[in-house]
Amino acid sequence: MKKILLTGRDGQVGWELQRTLAPLGEVTAYSRATLDLADSAAVCAAIRALRPDLIVNAAAYTAVDQAESENSLAMQINGQAPGVMAEESKKLGSLLVHYSTDYVFDGTKDNAYIEDDRPDPINAYGRSKLAGEQAIQAVGCRHLIFRTSWVYGLRGKNFLRTILRLAEERTELRIINDQFGAPTWSRMIAGATALSCVRKTPPEGLFHLASGGATSWHGFTQAILELTRHLRTREPVLAAIATREYPLPAARPQNSRLSCERLAAEAGIRLPDWRTALGLCLEN
Repeated sequence: MKKILLTGRDGQVGWELQRTLAPLGEVTAYSRATLDLADSAAVCAAIRALRPDLIVNAAAYTAVDQAESENSLAMQINGQAPGVMAEESKKLGSLLVHYSTDYVFDGTKDNAYIEDDRPDPINAYGRSKLAGEQAIQAVGCRHLIFRTSWVYGLRGKNFLRTILRLAEERTELRIINDQFGAPTWSRMIAGATALSCVRKTPPEGLFHLASGGATSWHGFTQAILELTRHLRTREPVLAAIATREYPLPAARPQNSRLSCERLAAEAGIRLPDWRTALGLCLEN
């Protein structure tokens, strides 16, 4: 039976992966508490002990604003640890699956980014994630890197759960309407990962993996409120604001749209439109 090592089991994507990868083999899943990615020696030891056929790295430092003041820690976890995993993966001949982000781009392109566009991150988090991509590619192990965007789900800290909470607490929601991307359900990411890995010859390289279509944070919020209206006793007023009206420590790209045509062409995998996926998520 195939041995699978999974990191980040308690995260949004990791929690889903534990379930979608189970039919593919024996999954050994680590949380942040059981495997600290800032500890390179511990990462090496875990991989060498298990000798997995497949390594799926769903762990990451994801506190975008906090990364501005914890740049070193973010770089250790997002930038250096993937390189360590790649070195061990290369020795074993195993496949390494890793997740990256739309934040490797500066957001100034007029249309959707393709994999070959030049990265130019504008915050510490994006720089750390780009470093992770580059570390894996430099090692040259068998790898599958998925760049995704605006990840949400019914577990953990994410935009969907924040809006559901705030809709019960506030009379008005002021949401940014000049940043654009595709909200992507964590379960869809996990499912696409399993579909890729179950193939006799899994796709390898760098791929964009996000829901179809695009919206703003305001549009995403509007859809959330519409689809959950029957669950609330009151309805907050939704106001659209510009990014400049909601300053944060870390800059965000204005355009986070990712073209996923390469994955569709090479693996036959395409995620549904973001609003369709949101509806399916909320049915749960």
